[in-house]
Amino acid sequence: MDNELKLIFTLVICAVPAYVLGSVNGAIIASISIYRKDIREYGSGNPGLTNFYRVFGKGGAILVVLIDAAKSLAPVLLGGYLFGRYFDMQLFGREITGLFVLIGHCFPVFYKFHGGKGIMAAGTILIVVDWRLAIISWGLFIVITAATKLVSLASIIGVAAFPVFQIVFRLGGAREYIVAIVCAALVIARHHANVGRLLRGEEQKMDFSHSDNRGSET
Repeated sequence: MDNELKLIFTLVICAVPAYVLGSVNGAIIASISIYRKDIREYGSGNPGLTNFYRVFGKGGAILVVLIDAAKSLAPVLLGGYLFGRYFDMQLFGREITGLFVLIGHCFPVFYKFHGGKGIMAAGTILIVVDWRLAIISWGLFIVITAATKLVSLASIIGVAAFPVFQIVFRLGGAREYIVAIVCAALVIARHHANVGRLLRGEEQKMDFSHSDNRGSET
């Protein structure tokens, strides 16, 4: 097998399970298994951690985080290992596999292609891609969330920092930069409705003081 075919074969081996695992949604699983309610029928209808927290409170949120983190870590680590071992392209392997995890999270095959916005998955992927990028993106997310209570704004800025600082730190080359930009663009595009509300000053702020709502709609 020549190198080009081997590269395509490796990409397929990484991309398919990454997409399938990415399609697993922690918020849907937790809401149904714990509360016997589907998160997609409450709040904003988005099956993500933020809407889960707004609707159900703290209870079950840790399960959402664990599921979404695990589904992201496993394929990205595999992609980094295979691309690193056979092509000396570990960073590219992690990022391209991470992109397919994000695609699965946003457009899951198990839920009629209606998924979350990718922030938890993207944040977990960054931890594996490079610890410096993770610290910067998570740091921006935490600081902006604390200062404004606008999780969507913090998410957009945090994920936008990913390709910017990858280029600043010269991590990888053109192919890695392109994948990083596509990852960030996908997550930001999933926040298009939030962007509109932010521009109109109508975006809902997160209330971190409330306790477990036990399934009540907010």
